[in-house]
Amino acid sequence: MPRWRAVVLDLDDTLYPEAAFVRSGFRAVADWASERTGVPAEEAEAELVALFEGGVRGDTFDQWVAARGIGDHVAVDDLVAAYRAHAPDIAPDPAAAALLRGLRAEGAALGLLSDGDPGIQGRKLNALGLRDAFDAVVVTGELGAGAGKPSPRGYVEVLRRLGGIPSKEAVYVSDNPAKDFLGARRAGMRSVRVRRPDGVYAALDPVTREHAADAEVSGLGEVAATLDRI
Repeated sequence: MPRWRAVVLDLDDTLYPEAAFVRSGFRAVADWASERTGVPAEEAEAELVALFEGGVRGDTFDQWVAARGIGDHVAVDDLVAAYRAHAPDIAPDPAAAALLRGLRAEGAALGLLSDGDPGIQGRKLNALGLRDAFDAVVVTGELGAGAGKPSPRGYVEVLRRLGGIPSKEAVYVSDNPAKDFLGARRAGMRSVRVRRPDGVYAALDPVTREHAADAEVSGLGEVAATLDRI
């Protein structure tokens, strides 16, 4: 029996680079807006990407609409809806498939736990072609209010769906020190941080020791060996 009976992974910036989804969404929004405003799609996409790379978060579309002066032609809510509904053009991390196959060969049950809207996260997982790699998938948006990380509810639920594997025999692999590892710790799980250099949270350090993972790697290719050490 493997030391870790269950390995649960996050989705965004763990199994694939999250910035790829953002850019995919911007392309969809740019195409949608171009048809209604006449702004060339290539220009719109480049401007949205520049805002993102400049650190704008949360109000990207508000800022773009204001800068373009097109508020009379498009509503920000419609841009958000186009972003959320688009079919993602994303690919898994090159090391993802090998990691999942290796863990499966060792006898570990595989789970996925992600925050977010179930529809959006489901489309991402389908686009990556990895849904069948997991024995259980939990998106906290399906669990109701207050279930998002660092609440332990999602962690507990994914282990329940994996057959009730004890939390002390499970490890969570994720990227965000603001919430992911604190939640795992509250649920009684160990954790590994994937701190990819281009990750959205790569520069974010844990604010307390409880927010820190038990181990840290720079890519998925290092996860298997690290699981043997913690």
